[in-house]
Amino acid sequence: MSSVAVLWVAASSPNPDPMNTCGLVRALESSRVLSRCQNQRVNNGRRNQTTQTTWSSSSSVMSFRRRRSSVVSSSLVAHPAGEIDLSSEEKVYNVVLRQAALVNKQLRSTSPVLDDVKKPQDIIRPGSLSLLAEAYDRCGEVCAEYAKTFYLGTLLMTPERRKAIWAIYVWCRRTDELVDGPNASHITPMALDRWEARLEDLFHGRAFDMLDAALADTVTRYPVDIQPFRDMIEGMRMDLRKSRYNNFDELYLYCYYVAGTVGLMSVPVMGINPKSKATTESVYNAALALGIANQLTNILRDVGEDARRGRVYLPQDELAQAGLSDEDIFAGKVTDKWRNFMRLQLKRARMFFDEAEKGVTELDAASRWPVWASLLLYRRILDEIEANDYNNFTKRAYVGKVKKIAALPL
Repeated sequence: MSSVAVLWVAASSPNPDPMNTCGLVRALESSRVLSRCQNQRVNNGRRNQTTQTTWSSSSSVMSFRRRRSSVVSSSLVAHPAGEIDLSSEEKVYNVVLRQAALVNKQLRSTSPVLDDVKKPQDIIRPGSLSLLAEAYDRCGEVCAEYAKTFYLGTLLMTPERRKAIWAIYVWCRRTDELVDGPNASHITPMALDRWEARLEDLFHGRAFDMLDAALADTVTRYPVDIQPFRDMIEGMRMDLRKSRYNNFDELYLYCYYVAGTVGLMSVPVMGINPKSKATTESVYNAALALGIANQLTNILRDVGEDARRGRVYLPQDELAQAGLSDEDIFAGKVTDKWRNFMRLQLKRARMFFDEAEKGVTELDAASRWPVWASLLLYRRILDEIEANDYNNFTKRAYVGKVKKIAALPL
């Protein structure tokens, strides 16, 4: 996360003018100076690999989808208090339905943007387009520095989609760095509340800095719903208060928050193949599955690293069924019990990858490559865990350059 964002969450939220005639110009001009003075670089966190993907998804959601026929409010995902008790898949699927409905609304519209969203030319003052272009360029620089393979994939996309994906990537990265970055020890739940309030301002056309301005422009051009962005912040809250997960239902919801949300943000920008006969919902379910698969892969790769931080992101009930406990993880010994447990965990992650693979070909042709690259490279990490004899305590599974090049889609 940029130091500008760190300064913001540590202080009270500013109240800039709306970007109807001058707010965007002010945000861009002032943040251009800030961006040149502040170091935007941040250290890679454990979930940073997650934000390099453009997708995310869940296979068990598919069976639930057949039992639902109407769009339901998704607000209970991030704010479940007082709501009917639903499974994690049901909660997440509500968000899928909401985003799919927003996309379908745009497809039925003759306008390139939604009727109830301000058009970019209505909120950008003449003369500010060069500043907005600079904001997008800065997002591209951040993406190129921290997600090289993904960045190269975005260069195959159309210029407009490419810029929008950069803006989304940067927001996700900054959000992730709130709890995984160098200033994570100073982040409080109140700071995340202010970050969410800033998100609400952004979706209403009020930007605080240059990087915000790029995303504020993006959400006026594409049918992007705010709920996945809110839910990602909820995932950061969960990291502050939770270090154990009783079962996979709890872990699934966490994986959606920190990774599955990325797909719901990105697919409206990447677009669906006009010739696709798949439903919008099925494409989003496939997008959701890749994020879940990627995050499960992160968790399985980083067991030892997380244990040294006092965290165990593995289902407690499944550990107990395998005859294992947190003490075994902290001891870091590879036993037959651990190997058997890991085989089942890898099998589950691969099932999510298989579900995600079904939807890649439904994306717009110009947007498929970065998605394929993410899927193929992340799936290879599971192979490397096996090659290390399931020792994810002291060995970090990674895909070397030669294998990475060989795995990339042609």
